[in-house]
Amino acid sequence: MKRELGIARCGLACCLCSENVNCAGCNSGECPDKEWCENRKCSSDKNISHCFVCTEDCKKGLLEKIKPYGFTRFMKRYGEEGLLDCLEENEKNGIVYHREGLKGDYDDFDDVEELIEFIKTGKR
Repeated sequence: MKRELGIARCGLACCLCSENVNCAGCNSGECPDKEWCENRKCSSDKNISHCFVCTEDCKKGLLEKIKPYGFTRFMKRYGEEGLLDCLEENEKNGIVYHREGLKGDYDDFDDVEELIEFIKTGKR
């Protein structure tokens, strides 16, 4: 885990991304997806650091997917440090962020509350 990369504006975990060998994180200004990222543009236009800071409960852009949406909902409740702490502990316990391509253990959910509980406990 590269904790210093933190969490992307949309909620994805830059700190655990398998692409972080070549990426300095969402807020570095060097993100390879910065030109098309709807969440980056929206949060930037609203002058906020992350989607979890926003008062709206939207599913724009990457928030259509369970992992970034669930991570964003988690941070609304427990903060960014809370998410980073849980992700770090879960990684130590064998939970994988990217198992097959960009899909991993956090993607195997249909219910956001079940995902949040998994983040907190590391158990299904």
